[in-house]
Amino acid sequence: MSDFADLARRSLRDNGYSMKAAARAMNYDPAYLSRVLNGKQAPSEKLVQSLDNLLGTGGALAGIVLNSDDQSRVSRSTAQPSRLDAGTVDALAGVLAAYRRLDDTAKPESVIPATMAQTKEVTQLLKNARGPHRDRLAEVASEFVQFAGWMLAQAREDTDAVRLLNDALELADEVGNGTLAAQALNFKGYVARQQARPQAIARWFAAAAHTPGAHPAQRLGDILQAAAGMAQLGQKDQALRMVEEAEQLTDKAAALPPPRTSYWLTPVFNRLNLGLCTLALGRYGDSVDHLSSGLAQLPDDLRNAPWTWEHREALRKAKEAA
Repeated sequence: MSDFADLARRSLRDNGYSMKAAARAMNYDPAYLSRVLNGKQAPSEKLVQSLDNLLGTGGALAGIVLNSDDQSRVSRSTAQPSRLDAGTVDALAGVLAAYRRLDDTAKPESVIPATMAQTKEVTQLLKNARGPHRDRLAEVASEFVQFAGWMLAQAREDTDAVRLLNDALELADEVGNGTLAAQALNFKGYVARQQARPQAIARWFAAAAHTPGAHPAQRLGDILQAAAGMAQLGQKDQALRMVEEAEQLTDKAAALPPPRTSYWLTPVFNRLNLGLCTLALGRYGDSVDHLSSGLAQLPDDLRNAPWTWEHREALRKAKEAA
């Protein structure tokens, strides 16, 4: 309940709503809304839906509020982690999916506090969990830690972001999940790109691309981003060979649904990666084409996501240089 209250309060602020203005817009008693947003009263299902509609969060706020059965189930597992059940893992995975959807609509800084609190609870449960469902909980924990690292990376809290991404990588390796391991390495490459460190860009994206168990769509995007790092290092011939390698994966990647934990890795998204790569190669016209097309073809719920700002800035640079 406190996580929901924190997220809703921050999201209203980010969208320019005072508590009174939000209550008026949704036709709710301001006193009731105040109690909910201060964590003193549980929200009704109707209020959660109204907030989702007002803030355009696509049901994500509703997704982080567990129903009474799931609340009881998670509480029992927390009290007796040796008796962890499948329902608890399902409930926590559902909450994580809702947080991921918030990443597409809300500012990272507004999501980070609740994300860190949830991550701490899940990893604490994992420490003492036993039984046949522990490995699946470890996957959810790895993804939660990875997501927390990603959010911190977007907010440029680089040191803490890398620490969490390393922890996520260890958890992914513990259960042999190559998809999660590759994504954690990918996010380390993202941090390196924000720091303008081309050698690290090439290293981490190449490591992600060659992680055993990585999905073809991951490998495609990671090779392109590693190639961009190589181009920035002045090794353009090697970068072009990597682009050819990536192009050979295009049909294979497009024929498969993206991994559940990296749902955004569609052919459209990888056009954005190609746009970043061609920008680094100095092919400015191609970069404008790929970035413009990729941004225009994103689904409506992703088109204005905060993570697209990097690609919009890259498009501006490509246009200026073309």
